Parts: sequence; C-alpha cells; structure tokens
Amino acid sequence: MATLRRILAKAGPFIGLILVIGLFAVPAETREYFLTYHNFKIIFTQTVIVSIGALGMTLIIVSGAIDLSVGSTVALTGVVAALLIQRGWGAVATTLAAIGVGGLVGLLNGAAVAGLRMPSFIITLGMLGIGRGMAKWLADNQTVSYDSSPINGWMTTSNPSGYALPDGVWVAIALAAATSLLLRRTVFGRHVFAVGSNEAAARLCGVRTVSVKVLVFALAGCFFGLSGIFQLSRLRLGDPTVAVGLELDIIAAVIIGGASLNGGSGTILGSIIGALIMSVLRNGSQQMGWPNYFQEIIIGLVIIVAVFLDRFRRGSRA
Repeated sequence: MATLRRILAKAGPFIGLILVIGLFAVPAETREYFLTYHNFKIIFTQTVIVSIGALGMTLIIVSGAIDLSVGSTVALTGVVAALLIQRGWGAVATTLAAIGVGGLVGLLNGAAVAGLRMPSFIITLGMLGIGRGMAKWLADNQTVSYDSSPINGWMTTSNPSGYALPDGVWVAIALAAATSLLLRRTVFGRHVFAVGSNEAAARLCGVRTVSVKVLVFALAGCFFGLSGIFQLSRLRLGDPTVAVGLELDIIAAVIIGGASLNGGSGTILGSIIGALIMSVLRNGSQQMGWPNYFQEIIIGLVIIVAVFLDRFRRGSRA
C-alpha cells in the first residue's frame, strides 16, 4: 500500500493522463480521429484557459488557501477588455489592463484573507458574486461585441500552415516554465511552501506571512486576468455570464496534478497535466456523443476522485 501511495504521489498525474487518453483512443467511435494531430491541437488550445488559471491556483493552494472567484474574474476581465477594444485600445494595452484588473481582484482577496485573517473560502466566495455582478453591470447585462482585434487570433486553430499551434498555447508553456522556476528556485517560492505547510512556524522563522499571502493572491489574479483575455480571444466578445464553474475545473486540475488542499505541496507540471486531463475528458466525451449533462457528471466524479487521491497521498506522507 505504501508503495502504491508513493507511485501515485510521483507519477499519478501522468498515469491518469495516459488512462484518459486510452479511454477514448480504444472505442471505434473515436479511434479514427481522436489520436490525430489536429485533434490534439484542439485539446491543447482548449487547455490554455484552464492551465493558465491553474498556474495561479497552484500558488494559492500551495500556500494553504483557495480561490472560488476565478470564473467571475475571467468574466470581468473579458468584459473590461472588450469595452477597451471598443474604445480603440490596442492589443498590448488591453491585455495589460485586463491583467491589472485581475491582479487588483487578487490583491483585494489577499488583503482580506491575510490582513483581516479571514477564511479564503468565504472571502473568495463573496468576491465570486461581486465580480460577476460587476461584469454584468459594466456590460449592461449583455454581451460586449467589437469590430476586430489582434487578440482574436491568439486562440484560433485555423492557420495557413495547419500545423502551427496557437499563440495561447506557447504563452501557457512559457508561463508554466517561469512559474515553476519561481516556485522552486526562489526565496519567494520557498516561503509559499513554508506558509502552506505551517503558517505559524513560518512566521516564527521570520517569513512575512501576510506579505506572502497578499502577493500570492495578487499574482494569481494576474494569471486569471490573462485567462480572461484568452477567453475573450476564443469567444471574440465579452460575455459577463461566461466561465461559470471554471474554478471547479481549475481546482480539480491542480488537485489531480498532486497538490494538497491542506497546502504545502504541489507542482506546476502536475497542474498542467491535470488541466490536460480535464480537456481530454471534455474532448473525448464530445466525440463519443455523450450529452452535456453526462459530461458534467463525469467532471463531478473526477473532482471527487481528485479529493480522494489527495487524502490518499497525505496518508502516505503521514
């Protein structure tokens, strides 16, 4: 049993990804198309929004907290970006503004959680409603359309060569590498793990736990804001009702990837693999012709299994 737990702790996400791919590669209904490059190009593109969100969520969960306001932040930043494009802003300025809005939301979350010593679950649950309401208010409770923007091409899977991956995929890969270095090779990253493992002990060791938590939430908010930009690129309009339940997919991806809900453990690579598992599940379910409600049941079961695996791994460490 102990050996099985160690294997799951080290290679669990990769084993899960292989099993999910095999699940949809074997049936005759999906065999011909599922393993093609074009389909995996679609899967990688569909993973971008969840994977970038998972980078921020990994930082938060490793620090011993959680953020339920991700979907609202994505909707809010997408609406803000669409409104700025309407007013003639360029792609770079719009992207920076959306990231800034996401960072501000994260900063407010972090200040309330760390400064006021309030549970992250409650604070971010409240911000979920505030962010969604702000998005609907700014959009006048309707979608925000615009003529055109270079942002529209960042998530497209149709290009002249037919083989090049969308820009969003490369951005996600670059950010994953940078965030992994931040988490594993810097003093700040070690402090994040220390706070998540034992906040009281970290404080006694001289770690500025309040500053660390605020920075974690603010940085994660920037990631969520960027996810909002790629959501806008995918839809090509600002929709205040989009990304409902996105936080569940992101949290599930991080937990499947090996992070502990108790904090103190987690990897960026594992979270990216977890995001891929979620995308493969949705892609394969659609190809199998399973109805949407059945897909939601599957995703719910995956979340339950993810939490069970988290407890199983913690039993190994104990």
